[in-house]
Amino acid sequence: MLQNRIVKRILAYFGRGLILVAPTYFTFVIIKEGIGYLDSILPIYIDTSDKQTLYLPGLGLLIILSSIVFLGFIFSRFVPQSFFAFGQSILKQMPLVSLIYYSFKDLITAFVGDKRKFNQPVLVTVNQQSNLKKLGFITQTDLSNLQLEGYMAVYCPHSYAFSGELFIVSAEHIEVLEGLSSADVMKMIISGGVSIK
Repeated sequence: MLQNRIVKRILAYFGRGLILVAPTYFTFVIIKEGIGYLDSILPIYIDTSDKQTLYLPGLGLLIILSSIVFLGFIFSRFVPQSFFAFGQSILKQMPLVSLIYYSFKDLITAFVGDKRKFNQPVLVTVNQQSNLKKLGFITQTDLSNLQLEGYMAVYCPHSYAFSGELFIVSAEHIEVLEGLSSADVMKMIISGGVSIK
């Protein structure tokens, strides 16, 4: 009896410790691996006096991030938009290049920039009989080019994965979630509903 109580208490302490350590560890590992990968794109080695090289971790990452910010500033301030339009019109003519370029461009602009897509969280009625609903984000409000009047495109991310599904939903089955931040809704979906404020 006493042994069972001790074992239960040890398991409870282990669970609490795991809740504290595991998210911190995995967050640290993911950030460390991401920084390591970006840093390996442009590794900086400095020759020292005794015929050895000194590796400066993080300097390559700093140079990459600084260059991206600098290019963003230059292209926003000094390069005319007509130059971008001309470059993109050339890319549109190249079948494979166009597919890859615009897929990545659309993915990045969905999260950053002036034309973010995941900024309108919604509740979609998937099954009216059982009143089954799904959380998602409106990505297109007008699908008339697909001859779907009154329909919207809603992206529904999967839980515990970096994937999702695109649903074409009648506007009457979409309920806009006012007052909720996109970040909180995304966190709730990815966590499988565990992370709810």
